[in-house]
Amino acid sequence: MRELAADGIPVAVSCRVLKLSRQPYYRWLATPVPEAEVTEAYRANALFDAHQDDPEFGYRYLADEADAAGQPMAVRTAWRLCSDNAWFSVFGKVPAKNGKRPGPPVHDDLCVVIDADGQARHEFHATAVNELWLTDITEHWTDEGKLYMCAIKDVYSSRIVGYSIGPRMKARLAVDALEMAVIRRGGDVAGCVTHSDRGSQFRSKKFTRALSRHGLVGSMGRVGA
Repeated sequence: MRELAADGIPVAVSCRVLKLSRQPYYRWLATPVPEAEVTEAYRANALFDAHQDDPEFGYRYLADEADAAGQPMAVRTAWRLCSDNAWFSVFGKVPAKNGKRPGPPVHDDLCVVIDADGQARHEFHATAVNELWLTDITEHWTDEGKLYMCAIKDVYSSRIVGYSIGPRMKARLAVDALEMAVIRRGGDVAGCVTHSDRGSQFRSKKFTRALSRHGLVGSMGRVGA
């Protein structure tokens, strides 16, 4: 409004075109929005954009995304803004007895077997290539900062068939590793079981859709298994 007025356009005309009342504008001129509120609004916008991009992420990951977008903030601030605006991860979390907060699995555990004593244990065994893949994400510190790697291993050949490296632990990291594995194995991977933990990247819609697109079968272990 002030820029238009500087160009010679009366405030009354600008308000009429924009369908605004002049009184609130003059009140704002008298007491403009504090700088702290403007900063918080920019931070909230960055968190909202990150939440729209990856609704599986909790406030800690959203804070990392906002930092990468040029709006750094304390984790506590991110928690407050997300809580005030109800920007929660689409995966609800229930506290466990051991203090961990696991997310719900989106696939059954297809690698668990029951032994003669009735105890459940994992058995990672394959009789052919592209029968069972294992995947996980690891964190690495470098001279340029923290990097994350998602790798996919074929159990039969014990080879890494796909991987992806990035500065942020987003769902796209897991999807890119999966896509590389499919391409390197010639695309004929339908029916292959892909086993992971309950990380939000592997529970994301992007990753589950990628599994379905290539005919892969998802498998997800228990927390602490």
